Amino acid sequence: MPTLIVQGNFLPMTEKTFAIITDIHSNAASLEKALSILNDRDNVDQIVCLGDCFSLGPEPKETLSLLKSIEGGIFIRGNHDRYLLERLWEEEQPSLEGMDPYDPVCQAIVQNEKWTAEQLGDEGVDFVRQMKIACRDIIGTTLVEFTHAWYQRDDKPPSMAEALNWRNHVVDSHPEIERLVFVHGHIHSPREERNENLTILCQGATGLSFDKDTHGSVAFLTINESVQWEVVRYEYDINRTIEKLEELKPPFHHNLINTITFAEIRNDN
Repeated sequence: MPTLIVQGNFLPMTEKTFAIITDIHSNAASLEKALSILNDRDNVDQIVCLGDCFSLGPEPKETLSLLKSIEGGIFIRGNHDRYLLERLWEEEQPSLEGMDPYDPVCQAIVQNEKWTAEQLGDEGVDFVRQMKIACRDIIGTTLVEFTHAWYQRDDKPPSMAEALNWRNHVVDSHPEIERLVFVHGHIHSPREERNENLTILCQGATGLSFDKDTHGSVAFLTINESVQWEVVRYEYDINRTIEKLEELKPPFHHNLINTITFAEIRNDN
């Protein structure tokens, strides 16, 4: 069973800065640039990866090596990471996210999951198996929760109404909490919503953007007396990623080339 981890400190922290990467999808060229940006910051206390690290991209092994180089990183499992553990392609009629199992797009994505698992081997699958479903941290009177999409599911983030209900349950159990921040990935587009003492944040995607902006994305979240959210969009060697897809031709590669080129879902192969 995946586990929820709580970052605990013997002495209460009053300020902490998180660096966040998410939805890399084996875009190692973008991840390399993202990590160089993180390494240039001298105030980062914790690096958090929000999942969907490997499938639907050209360089799973290179991505694995880069992620394993992050000292003390927290890795959250995404839905595509889960598919690798479930070996979705072995099901009689494999489907995902409600797609028709006979849809050629669905079938190609399932075959991409199989290809990705073969590329990663046991080392990569073991890495995925160690990922967490969520991570919670408390800084002063602020509670921060990180998941891929939502702690109850990994393929759809919460609505504001769902998140407010979660907020109420948390505060009932922890009356000392005055402010809550919920950070997720999955949607590949930015999100920033606030309601009362609750903030919901998503930076977009590090490796596979859907917001018509081909730049990669990293984010910095600083919690002190306020919530400070900075999203950095950056250029990377996008041609390397496209050329790798053309060279290796993993299942679904035509669609992925279009999606990377236009930074939106493009299934017109």
